[in-house]
Amino acid sequence: MADKRANTKETRRKFIATTGLATTGLLAGCIGGDDDSSDGGDSSDGDDSSDGDDSSDGGDTTEDTTTKIDWVMNPAQEAIEITVQYSPLFEYIESEADVEINGIPTASYAGTAQELRRASDGDRVFADVSPGAVAQIPDQIDVTGVRVAYGAERYFSLITTTADSGVESLSDLKGKTVATASQTSVSGTMFPLLMMKKAGLDIGGAPGGKPEDFDIRASDHTTARKQMIKDDRLAAAGTGAFSTAAHVPKEQFEEMSQDFVDISVEYEGAGERDPQLDLLAVSDPIPRAPIVSNAAWEESIKDEVRNLMIEAPKEAYQHESESSLAEELGVDPSLLDKEESELSKQEKADVQLVDDHSLWFSGVKEANKEYYNPIVELGNELGLAWEEL
Repeated sequence: MADKRANTKETRRKFIATTGLATTGLLAGCIGGDDDSSDGGDSSDGDDSSDGDDSSDGGDTTEDTTTKIDWVMNPAQEAIEITVQYSPLFEYIESEADVEINGIPTASYAGTAQELRRASDGDRVFADVSPGAVAQIPDQIDVTGVRVAYGAERYFSLITTTADSGVESLSDLKGKTVATASQTSVSGTMFPLLMMKKAGLDIGGAPGGKPEDFDIRASDHTTARKQMIKDDRLAAAGTGAFSTAAHVPKEQFEEMSQDFVDISVEYEGAGERDPQLDLLAVSDPIPRAPIVSNAAWEESIKDEVRNLMIEAPKEAYQHESESSLAEELGVDPSLLDKEESELSKQEKADVQLVDDHSLWFSGVKEANKEYYNPIVELGNELGLAWEEL
């Protein structure tokens, strides 16, 4: 296990930040413009009476010119501490530009979209969003770029079932309950709905309303997978491939989707996790999720940070080391060097937690709103009113 993990992480975790641990905080509050008034805003009036004797030279007064930027984030997996996951990128940006990034986690894709809807002219905001956000709130955002995962700009949605469910095809899901990600998740809900619709199932008013031929239990990608495995009342799960592909044997992908074999970064690790899941459907390739910014924000620092992300070396998207990441997560680093057979069930979960906190993308490539036209078309096929989601 140790050798396999070392191979899969060869391109990860070498960047050593010059500024130390990122200053992001788990702040779940609303976005607000930061005019730096708390960092020297009173110096212009010269009324600091305690230093009155030195007021004539003003030599000791320094103004903090650091630009404060809010970064709104939504975890794709339930157990992820996303500010920890994103810390390498934040550290890199802060080391290269005179900015301080304030991480604002949200509970869902919808929550992230709502924060962006609230952003005004004075708000300096970046966000990682679902591809659906480009269709959902096009007037509120500018696309910074598409997140690229180890060379791949596109990813996949899967519908899977447990090996003993008795479900052999999508048509068998009629009258059953399907676990999905959040309502506006492209790979965890919308593409699964489209695949079921094409298989002849009546999706009714989903995702905004109730399907006619089956029921949905919405949560997130990780929860959908775990609940399906544990609860036999759930016949299948719709998720992004990053959540379930490792449970599906490679030969099932080879039989169903050559695109997945050729494009997906998840194909290499397919079938490596227990329990085995069976593949019911694979989507067409989907444009990967973008990083976006507040469209009403117009400052040169916005373009500077955007260019930093696009031009950054791969090391900027990697933690300093797996050991330091493990320590930050409260996991014993020595577990990372053991073979899988030497680990207890809890220790395996701890090692997986460290793996899952690797930043899932290895770069940002230039993209614009037109790049996400396939998502707009997806909405049209589902009859969505994006603005109502």
